[in-house]
Amino acid sequence: MQGDEDERLDRAFLALADPVRRGIVARLSRGPATVNELAEPHAISLQAVSRHIQVLEQAGLVTRTRDAQRRPVHLAPEALERLTAWIDRYRLVHERRFRSLDGLLAEDPTQEDPR
Repeated sequence: MQGDEDERLDRAFLALADPVRRGIVARLSRGPATVNELAEPHAISLQAVSRHIQVLEQAGLVTRTRDAQRRPVHLAPEALERLTAWIDRYRLVHERRFRSLDGLLAEDPTQEDPR
């Protein structure tokens, strides 16, 4: 199943590579919004915003629901949690390495070993 997870990560990171899509995700972090609301800060057509939302949907980062005549877009927090977990795994490895390096650099080579 690692291949499926890798593919999901690839789609999500590819979707987030675009600044408009990152802006949409940032806006949705404050709550659901319609396509019109998501389009407001961008100088692009509603059709273009809809295509960006489709990319985010295919990446599993957002969902759409039906509320009477409205079709609000919602952030999929579990997808963002997967991305964060993946990033954290590598961040923690590097933090341990830096702490180890800091420890080595903090040792004063001019002092005698107390043993």
